[in-house]
Amino acid sequence: MPDRLTKIYTRQGDTGYTTFRDQRIAKDDLLIDTIGSLDELNAALGLVAALPCQNTDVQQALLTIQNDLFNLGGELHSPLHITITAEKVTQLEQQLDSWNKTLTPLKEFLLPRGNQLSAACHLARTICRRAERYLVRLHRQIPLQNPEMLRYLNRLSDLLFVMSRILARESDEQEVMWHHPK
Repeated sequence: MPDRLTKIYTRQGDTGYTTFRDQRIAKDDLLIDTIGSLDELNAALGLVAALPCQNTDVQQALLTIQNDLFNLGGELHSPLHITITAEKVTQLEQQLDSWNKTLTPLKEFLLPRGNQLSAACHLARTICRRAERYLVRLHRQIPLQNPEMLRYLNRLSDLLFVMSRILARESDEQEVMWHHPK
């Protein structure tokens, strides 16, 4: 494969526009915001993966998810090239169910805390929710060719919540429950 990024800067975006599918669009267009949020989520997951973690299941899940997110962004560029399938959503659900059954059932909301790894995972979860909101708004404007992308991000945020609990438990961190004001 030839080098894809031989020149990092092009100066073509200096006026606030970028090229997308051979058209110039504003960098604050909802489509670009959505792609940017997916990129931010992927970077946040990279941070989670970079922190010390002994759980090989978590590390493998993060690698798979990061690739999936890159592919999801690619689908927004080329909607007819579908990579996020119902099977990908099912895989997230199966991992979610597997991890969740090992955790203590929750009776109250959790504060997003724990160790650095767990807290970073909570941050990634909130970025995932934002990316999902952008994708939902985009879908209302221009119906997506592949609605599995919506399901994938919805399920991913749930998985990241459970992953954060797994990571907190593995370092014997006490989960901090939200206290409802009386």
